[in-house]
Amino acid sequence: MEATIKTRPFEWSVSSLTHRGETDSGDKCVVEAFDGGALVAVIDALGHGGEAAQAAEVAVGTLKRYAHEAPVALVERCHAKMHGTRGAAVSLASFDWRRRTMAWLGIGNVAGVIMHADPGADRRATSLLVRGGVVGDHLPELQVTVLPLAAETTLVMATDGVRDHFTEILPATLEPQRLAERILDDYARHDDDATVLVFRCNGDS
Repeated sequence: MEATIKTRPFEWSVSSLTHRGETDSGDKCVVEAFDGGALVAVIDALGHGGEAAQAAEVAVGTLKRYAHEAPVALVERCHAKMHGTRGAAVSLASFDWRRRTMAWLGIGNVAGVIMHADPGADRRATSLLVRGGVVGDHLPELQVTVLPLAAETTLVMATDGVRDHFTEILPATLEPQRLAERILDDYARHDDDATVLVFRCNGDS
């Protein structure tokens, strides 16, 4: 499944595969604009199949409803709502266009990477912190990382159905749809649900 959406001041794309033999995926994404910003999140419920999909949908509904809230509040809301489900890994980024910042919080194994288009940057890709835990079961201490937005910022998020060295050779200049598709094509494990979300924004907006 692929989808690309362009909404000023950002564009994004998602590409995903469902576990072989399954029709429902426990991987879900949220991209929700609100006044002055946007929330980007990827959820990876434990396991796969129907029960995993149901658990992930609980997080999706919660995040969409309260997208404007701070990352810690959002994770705490998801944690409370998901008690009794399989639980999930949840990573999210809250963009603030006025302050030109991104606030990041990751619980579990959904990877987040900031990719730099500038060839003169010290590192082409910067991995974002994720802490062990399961939303809906047990949370670690919730720590938010706040980063300034460059003139152009590309955030790539991937579930653990994607091998974690996906940034090694990929050019950050690819359009979001092509980048998401190429990561999935080249790095999907094919033994789990797999999802890649690419979100690109103009930090000057």
